[in-house]
Amino acid sequence: MSCFGFLKALMFVFNGVIFLAGAGILAVGIWVKVDSGSILNFLQNLNNAPGELKQVLNVGYLLIALGSVLMVMGFLGCCGAVRESRCMLLLFFVILLIVFIAEVAGAIVLLVFKGVVQQLITEVGVIIVNSIKKDYGKNPDITGLLNTTMNTLKCCGFNNYTDFRNSTFSNNGTTYPPYCCNVTICTEGNATIAKVPGCFPALVSLVNSNASIIVGVALGIAALELTAMTISMIMYCKIKGK
Repeated sequence: MSCFGFLKALMFVFNGVIFLAGAGILAVGIWVKVDSGSILNFLQNLNNAPGELKQVLNVGYLLIALGSVLMVMGFLGCCGAVRESRCMLLLFFVILLIVFIAEVAGAIVLLVFKGVVQQLITEVGVIIVNSIKKDYGKNPDITGLLNTTMNTLKCCGFNNYTDFRNSTFSNNGTTYPPYCCNVTICTEGNATIAKVPGCFPALVSLVNSNASIIVGVALGIAALELTAMTISMIMYCKIKGK
């Protein structure tokens, strides 16, 4: 196989994967917007939620847009490679370059406004705790969502078991959720002894423990994007030469 043929096959396979990934992300975005019981919809419908949170949590629309862009980009890359179309390859390069610049800009914004993000998380935490005290054990959607989260992360409440203190759930004569003690009958004394972490600290710990993997994946994606842009430009120039 010639060098050009190898690049052509590589572009086809790479962009085929991008197209399928885009289709998957698009499906998840549609599911997030349709599923009223998802955690994103729960956070968006919180009373007195900060305006910034409602903007940040438009993840469904973001996933739909991202999935659509990836599908278009994968289509352009595949067809551009197979049909040796300079126009499609150039469009593929431009779209991928814009995506790459947006990713770098997003990372910079997160680093620069880290304090703002932490303040927003603190405000959201207070609102979630108030919702737990008011609706846990009463609202089936919130109860089911929180139970799933606590069972998955092996955590209790947002901060810890004290989020359930003086809540509607405990005032009805019910003990604390079993996730707070890892036993069937969970009293406040048992919860204090168990010291089960809150779901937010557990999530932070999970991210920190896998930080190297996350960074590695991010760098790998960046390297693939740069490689794809390089290959598309090489093919663009080769087709021009032919």
